[in-house]
Amino acid sequence: MIVTFKSQASADVIYFGDVAQRLMELMGKEPAERGIVTVEELPEAIARLKAAIDADREAHRQLVQADEPGSESLPEGGTRPRVSLTQRALPLLAMLEESLAAGKPVVWGI
Repeated sequence: MIVTFKSQASADVIYFGDVAQRLMELMGKEPAERGIVTVEELPEAIARLKAAIDADREAHRQLVQADEPGSESLPEGGTRPRVSLTQRALPLLAMLEESLAAGKPVVWGI
């Protein structure tokens, strides 16, 4: 499944379903096929995503120091190269911030 986040203030941001659902949870939204982050909800969603990015950066620092392997498990089995939450979340964070500045909501599944 592919999820496309959209805003009139920004270019679309596209994620695989498992990544999108994780980001929805981090923003404080219930993972769903369709959804919206209203203009009023944007400041909290931004703060929550920034906090998750900060925590991920610390976890990544510790992985690098421990020389941990660079792969992660897939929900359906198997593995893929590890991509940090920070790398995945930054495009969405930029969209949220641009949307807040423009006073536009962020939607997906529409």
